Amino acid sequence: MLAWSDLLAALALYLVFEGIAPFVNPAGMKRALAMLLAVPDPQLRVAGLGSIGVGLLLLFFVRSAGAG
Repeated sequence: MLAWSDLLAALALYLVFEGIAPFVNPAGMKRALAMLLAVPDPQLRVAGLGSIGVGLLLLFFVRSAGAG
């Protein structure tokens, strides 16, 4: 069963990873975000869906490996 502490730990790790790029290379982060504006919406949706799928698969394998 997923505990609230697991959810908060995942959120904390997300925030850590999100903060690395702007901390290490703020100018590069700005360039990347500017380039992102040129990507068509359907392509962003596919990338988002792919990210969701990979994340769910990874979560499934991590959680099932911990149960055994």
